[in-house]
Amino acid sequence: MTTRVLASWLRIAAPIGVGVLGVAAWVLYVDVLGAAPRMLPSPTTIGVELVERWGIISNAMLITATNALIGLVIGALVAIVFAALAAAVKPIDGMLAPIVAAIAVVPIVALTPILNTMFGASSQFGRQAVAALAAFVPVFVNVLRGLRQTTPVHRDLLRASAASAAQTFRVLTLPTALPYLMTGLRIASSLAVIAALVAEYFGGPADGIGTAIATYAKSGRAALAWAFVAGGILIGLIFFLVTSLLEKLATRRPPV
Repeated sequence: MTTRVLASWLRIAAPIGVGVLGVAAWVLYVDVLGAAPRMLPSPTTIGVELVERWGIISNAMLITATNALIGLVIGALVAIVFAALAAAVKPIDGMLAPIVAAIAVVPIVALTPILNTMFGASSQFGRQAVAALAAFVPVFVNVLRGLRQTTPVHRDLLRASAASAAQTFRVLTLPTALPYLMTGLRIASSLAVIAALVAEYFGGPADGIGTAIATYAKSGRAALAWAFVAGGILIGLIFFLVTSLLEKLATRRPPV
């Protein structure tokens, strides 16, 4: 029990310690040594901007988070449907394999301007579509792997017990695939946030964290640009923590 508590404590303390050391090194490099370039301000200056401009930063965060969430949900739902089809019908699996491989290597930087132009400068759909594409691949791969984890012995046993297809799915397939689905969602959540941020650099409405970072960096307001970067990091952490919690709840085993 003591070892388990210590391991849990280390999982929390280790990233916090690394973060503190990173900030300390940053302060040493910028404030003490004075060797940093002009576009790398002090963490203190960034913190002041983050607090003073929290109103506009939080609004931009809400827009980016909404685009990432919509993209994550749509990408995950489509991935689940296609993974189920691929697991059930072998020819569909063969047809989807090269498509999924192509989506996995699509450069977001090249695709985003096309989608923003296609759907108009006032529409968020292009950004949401990019986030959906980024979320699709990890969810598809993990769900398909989970659906294939059920062994023929277990399926034959349920069939011999006169279990229906719905009962087999509820008792065997879903519990087996659920941990893989949650792992895919955890990976996809971070990718969706990154994709939404990158998409905001290349056209579309003049809002969101990515657009603000580009705007203020170009105008020389480095501290404010970094404050928006901090807002983007907060979005990514929230998505990661929520999906990690869901994964933990989904994979938690009842006590024996």
